[in-house]
Amino acid sequence: MTLAPSEPPALAGDLVGPVIRDLTRRSGHDLNRWIQQVQRLGGCAEPVRLTGDTLTLDAASGEVLGSYSTAAEPHGQLLIRCGNRRASRCPSCAETYRRDTFHLIRSGLLGGSKGVPETVRSHPRVFATLTAPSFGPVHRGPGKNGQAAVCHPRRTGPACFERHTADDLRIGQPLDPATYDYVGHVLWNAHAGDLWRRFTIYLRRHLAGAAGLTRAAFNRQVKVSFAKVAEYQARGVVHFHAVIRLDGRTDDADGPPVQPPDWATVQLLDGAIRSAAAAVRLPAPDLGQPTRHLVWGDQIDVKLIEPGDLDTGEHLSEQAVAGYVAKYATKAAESAGTLDRRVRSHDLARLAEQGVTEHAARLIRTAWTLGDPATHPELLPLRLRGWAHMLGFRGHFSTRSRAYSTTLTALRQARTDYRQAQLRETDWAFDPDTTLVLAHWRFAGQGFTPGESALAASIGTEGTDDP
Repeated sequence: MTLAPSEPPALAGDLVGPVIRDLTRRSGHDLNRWIQQVQRLGGCAEPVRLTGDTLTLDAASGEVLGSYSTAAEPHGQLLIRCGNRRASRCPSCAETYRRDTFHLIRSGLLGGSKGVPETVRSHPRVFATLTAPSFGPVHRGPGKNGQAAVCHPRRTGPACFERHTADDLRIGQPLDPATYDYVGHVLWNAHAGDLWRRFTIYLRRHLAGAAGLTRAAFNRQVKVSFAKVAEYQARGVVHFHAVIRLDGRTDDADGPPVQPPDWATVQLLDGAIRSAAAAVRLPAPDLGQPTRHLVWGDQIDVKLIEPGDLDTGEHLSEQAVAGYVAKYATKAAESAGTLDRRVRSHDLARLAEQGVTEHAARLIRTAWTLGDPATHPELLPLRLRGWAHMLGFRGHFSTRSRAYSTTLTALRQARTDYRQAQLRETDWAFDPDTTLVLAHWRFAGQGFTPGESALAASIGTEGTDDP
């Protein structure tokens, strides 16, 4: 396949020179093909570089219908999108992830598409927020109403009489770092995924008890569906936002959600969420820290999700919930003053130079120390050194139960199928039902060279299809 040549962008100016030098250092290819690849990346900031080839055969006769090799590409490599969900690493790929998450959450609220019936809008549905307990007093920012209150007007212990604005960098930082429970904080993050898992188990039990049913009888009638996302608070601890929905059960375990029994109400769900969260309790490893049991915090928020597009304060709209969850699906621990990449031992001494706050730096060093296999072999399953940059948390940022709605994989496949159908209409792709593709790919690196990076930022995008 041959793409029409394009001229180097006029606005690039003297940026073209470094790119040409980068390209000719290892290959003699011109700039046009490289520009075509960059345009088709759709703005990806850290593309993956691949080497390899493909061979397309007629499935019936074995006839070779087409072939492709990266040997003809600049540097002998093909650039594809990185697919990173973090907005701090690649805004373009993160935006695609955000939109997919939005549609995933929205389809479970509105129904009418992606295998979810519209009747789910009448099911009991809430937006729940589960937080971590306190590990020591921290500076507070404005409340939900946007008003800044006096931070910590205490008569005993650490105090702060200021009113912090939303952009104050001290928000979330300990008032007294010397007494803050850094070990307990890291251990809580490391066990947050297990705390959520136990909460979902307890929730079903408490729902059954509140309904006056045995667990088996409840499970035969009602299914608990959810989709959640993790968010970092300014103090560096994760909390979870979740859409939780009650569905009825049928004999077809993989069938679409149906209306639950009349006794399965929002009030029943609200009370069970609060009681189940209060019942979860994990013993913490005894390392001399004040936190001896890992529990959810007292601040548990449950709001009814109303059909429609308007928020009423007490209740939330479907659109607002989907947008809120999708927004936080592209963020990670960098919002808490830490890094968006793994740390190595040589990073520990220069965390401040990399923009890490002192509070986050202490959490990183605590996780690194606790992850020492010689000192704390019992903590090895937590893999604290590998997740020190996440302040100990290693769980998935967005998860869903099977019956909630569609999957991110299904959404990506639908997008790929749509693009392939477009290409087949213009004879740029073969029919997958009658052909066989043999591919051999190897990872060759990631990101642009310095010269390429300078010019890529000034080039427009034409789409995200690979050639």
